[in-house]
Amino acid sequence: MSRFTAIQPEAATGAAAELFAKIRKAAGKVPNLYATLGTHSPEALRMALDLDAVLAGGALSKQDIETVKLAVSEVAGCDYCVAAHTTIGKFAGLAPQAMKQIRAGEPTGDAKRDALVHFVRALVTTYGTLPENEVNAIREAGYTERQIIEISLAVATITFTNLVNRVNDTTLDFPAVA
Repeated sequence: MSRFTAIQPEAATGAAAELFAKIRKAAGKVPNLYATLGTHSPEALRMALDLDAVLAGGALSKQDIETVKLAVSEVAGCDYCVAAHTTIGKFAGLAPQAMKQIRAGEPTGDAKRDALVHFVRALVTTYGTLPENEVNAIREAGYTERQIIEISLAVATITFTNLVNRVNDTTLDFPAVA
């Protein structure tokens, strides 16, 4: 059960109401995470949505973005984001088995995707400057410097929502992932 209060999106006013209307139009509902963010910091919700819009218009595919978000959420232990991005990953065209392998850090049979998962896991589980061989490996897999920067942005955006969900223990409103 969520630890933070959240208003019903229909009862929101001001900036939160505007954001909730946009989210409802795009997604059909206002997920619990967004309701919590909008209740307490519409500015933080707007920032998260704006960063996701930057990613959507960037150089990474939808599958790459969801791969990053699944890998990071699994490492962080964020059940809410794992569930949300498993659902979103399906819409992005990721196969259920591939998503299980991404979360487990196991080979998917797609060398480029596997290099992305390895890079992301290295990025979020190591401290200090990332070893040069890790950067070289993601480049050799075919990712450009722009894409590597956008991978880092995807890590940053999902880390924010992972942290909020882990603090809040946000109630799942996506199908749970086994």
